[in-house]
Amino acid sequence: MALWLVRAGRSGEYEDLAFENNLVVISWPELADLSGIKTREELKALLAKTYPDESPGKLVNWESQLWSFVKEMQPGDLVALPRKHQPVIAIGEVAGPYQYRPDFPEVSRHTRPVKWLKEKPRSDFDPDILYSLGASMTICRVQRNNAEERVRALINGTGPDGGEPPIDDLEQYALDRIREYIAQKFKGHNLERLAAAVIEALGYKVQISPEGPDRGVDIFAGYGPLGFDHPRIVVQVKSGNEPVDVKLIRELQGVMKNFGADHGLLISWSGYKGSVPKEANQHFFEVRLWDSDDLIKALLSTYERLPAAIQAELPLKQIWVLVPEEE
Repeated sequence: MALWLVRAGRSGEYEDLAFENNLVVISWPELADLSGIKTREELKALLAKTYPDESPGKLVNWESQLWSFVKEMQPGDLVALPRKHQPVIAIGEVAGPYQYRPDFPEVSRHTRPVKWLKEKPRSDFDPDILYSLGASMTICRVQRNNAEERVRALINGTGPDGGEPPIDDLEQYALDRIREYIAQKFKGHNLERLAAAVIEALGYKVQISPEGPDRGVDIFAGYGPLGFDHPRIVVQVKSGNEPVDVKLIRELQGVMKNFGADHGLLISWSGYKGSVPKEANQHFFEVRLWDSDDLIKALLSTYERLPAAIQAELPLKQIWVLVPEEE
């Protein structure tokens, strides 16, 4: 058995299609059905004919990825799909051979049926596996340090130790380290305090509810010297280890009415269950959702304006790195 990284588009644009139809999907829309390809030489010739202007190195890279997807994946193999807009990784099991789906949009017809097993927070994975899943390719086999065995153990409730991490994506490595640090140092009410500092740095006057029952509001935020001006925002912060469900959106809307707020912000460190973003989209002008990635991005964009005490608790510095050319 093997473990495969399969991405759902550069921006996660095929995620809904993948989860709604129990499959993994890749693009290469210029290529028709690949079921009849028998050898890598055939695939190599097809790619050269279809993409005459691409570099030889890129074509070799694509050949390797497509051959893996069409021919090397086997039923029973695991697939890992890092979600683009949630800090989770979906794990599934390959359920059948390659299928070309002409009934799907042109950009998403190369598929494999998959039985989705679990979504696990990124923080549950050992660092070396996370960094392997940060590879820039659409499809690749992850096999370093018994990765497949360890991911199976993770979804079954155990997790053997890993080895030294190969750092393939420095940006993702840094974000994961920051996420781990915040999860350790800013638990419970302290995460509310961190979120309030970020919101204040964005230009709002904030008030944090005291620890204990908060009537559904962790942070009040408003513009103006005293926070009386519009927009007025109520914020709920959830620091638990599980994604929250849609009832939190409805509770937040009720809280907004009770306090006369213009908008509501729900911050869930562990992300959201599948139906929550769709529900939030129906209330685009009222409600916003942040997960750990969103909070960290807002934190990084305002870091220089955060209180010195917060900076001391969360010491960061900005560095510049050369971005490698994408294959």
